[in-house]
Amino acid sequence: MSLIKEDLQDLLLKFCEPENALLQRIDRETHLKVLMPRMLSGHYQGRVLSMLSKLINPKRILEIGTFTGYATLCLAEGLAPNGLLYTLDINVELEDRVRGYFAESPYDSKIKYILGDATQTVNDLNESFDLVFIDADKKNNGTYYDMVFDRVRSGGLIIVDNVLWSGKVLSNQQDKDTKNISTFNDKVAADERVEKLILPVRDGLFIIRKK
Repeated sequence: MSLIKEDLQDLLLKFCEPENALLQRIDRETHLKVLMPRMLSGHYQGRVLSMLSKLINPKRILEIGTFTGYATLCLAEGLAPNGLLYTLDINVELEDRVRGYFAESPYDSKIKYILGDATQTVNDLNESFDLVFIDADKKNNGTYYDMVFDRVRSGGLIIVDNVLWSGKVLSNQQDKDTKNISTFNDKVAADERVEKLILPVRDGLFIIRKK
């Protein structure tokens, strides 16, 4: 799903931090054993998420959409010493695999992995957040954005994945999924409560800073 040519992508990887052994294994096993492995963030995007997290050193992170936990562990790298990361997902079939990966990481005690419909479980969290990463069902991007907005501190980040949708957002004839993403992008663009930019990383990362 990268918008960048493969040879240039290889060059970018040459000049970023390497994956650790656990992340390499999550990537490999996800591609070998899990349906729709393209949903995994991967090396370069993972380093971007790690860097953004480290820059703000969050005490509380919320991730909506865990998949196999690759991005979760990248975001956790920036947590403050007493920080917590809440990650929400609906796929119970991946639970044992994901919990196993978390248990092998240095961040297991800092990760709260919650299964269920995120439009419901997010309401159970009595927290404010420094960083929110939204990477779940795209039709609900706007719903998740609205649900978390008041819980994000001033200066905090909301990051939303797949906002370029393989370049389909440029099409004049958009399918339902693409229209949902374009509608969300327009919503954020018109929101004067935030500063925003889209990074053309992999499938597009919307970086949104609450004023």
